[in-house]
Amino acid sequence: MNSVDISVSDVGPFAQRLAAAGGVRSLAANAFAEVGLPGTKDEAFHYTSLRSLNRLKFIADSVVPSDAELESLIDNALPSDGSLASATRIVFVNGIFSEKFSTVSGLSAVSFTHGTQEEQHSVADNDLPLVLLNRALGCSTAELEVPEGTDAGTIVILSLNFGNATEGDEAPSFHPHLHVRVGKGASVTLAEMIIGKGVYLNNPVSVINVAKEASVTHTKLQRESADAFHLATVSPVIAERGTYNSFTLGFGAQLSRHEVHAYLEGAGSAVHINGAQLLVDRQVGDITSVITHAAPNCISRQTVRNVLADRARGVFQGKVFVERIAQKTDGYQMNQALLLSETAEMNAKPELEIYADDVKCSHGATVGALDDDQLFYLCSRGIPDAEARRILVEAFLIEAVGLVEVDDVRAALEGALSAALVERIGATTMGDGSLS
Repeated sequence: MNSVDISVSDVGPFAQRLAAAGGVRSLAANAFAEVGLPGTKDEAFHYTSLRSLNRLKFIADSVVPSDAELESLIDNALPSDGSLASATRIVFVNGIFSEKFSTVSGLSAVSFTHGTQEEQHSVADNDLPLVLLNRALGCSTAELEVPEGTDAGTIVILSLNFGNATEGDEAPSFHPHLHVRVGKGASVTLAEMIIGKGVYLNNPVSVINVAKEASVTHTKLQRESADAFHLATVSPVIAERGTYNSFTLGFGAQLSRHEVHAYLEGAGSAVHINGAQLLVDRQVGDITSVITHAAPNCISRQTVRNVLADRARGVFQGKVFVERIAQKTDGYQMNQALLLSETAEMNAKPELEIYADDVKCSHGATVGALDDDQLFYLCSRGIPDAEARRILVEAFLIEAVGLVEVDDVRAALEGALSAALVERIGATTMGDGSLS
């Protein structure tokens, strides 16, 4: 199949590139054309509209950064010392694996394949629209395999994205694909960092297979350009007594969505999908998860905290699906939001769908403002109002970051968060609409 019939108006921003998709890519392109870009009538996107994408036409051409620009961005993204500075790096530049800036030559467990692959681009009945788009337009695939019984340590996955300097009619879109396989009893820490400049769309897809008794820690620091769009899909599959422990910290992009589809397929497996967002201006940040318990004695935990200022809007959708076979399930979700403005908005939709009768599942959500008594206490001790607010916000978010168990990775996230708080909280609108 080498032709693509683009007849659905909802794919307008991508029509030109989809029509040019050839070979096995055309399978995904046709499938995406049939379903179209998700809209607010789709339950999963009810609170997150993608209509803003229609302002642009997404093209293949992209800004080619100089080596000096890339080195500067890498220096900005990584700590200057410690284990992360010297860790193995997998670098994507504009969605394409960069051998020059990666440091994988001495790591025999890592293999990379570029270009079209039958396995990557085959279409399944349960493929999500944005995954289909990634398969149709993606140019680079990185495959990481950790052999049985191996402790691979920490591997940094660095995504550097460059778009248009100003928002016009056209912008590039990037669609990297990462596939991680962790063998029986093996372990690895994936420290994902995303940073960019300009106007673009980044639509990464990650598939993570965790074998029996294996362990994966996966953290993500999302610092896309304030003018960019970030739509990420992560699909971990966890086998018997395996563990997938993740944390995402987001404060970039004008529109961001971190969507996780976790599948607990083996008895005694566990998944942790935690995160935090710090959003200002008119940013929209969405954390969506679907956790399927398909085996008995499995555990899922999810804690997400949001701080929203100005006219920012946060979205949390968390669904725990328990199949009939999944007796002794232990599932927990909690979403908490702190609103720093009367015009900020939080949409929370925790959901349980349970078909087993011997389970322990719960969820909760809270939305509130800064505690006036705590604020008064700090100010009465001579701390300026803006600094007092920053301290309280940091305390609220740093507790969530504390869920990351790897010391150097947690320290890097805490450092990025502190820098973002200093930059943002001093100029956020308060409840009366004034600036602090």
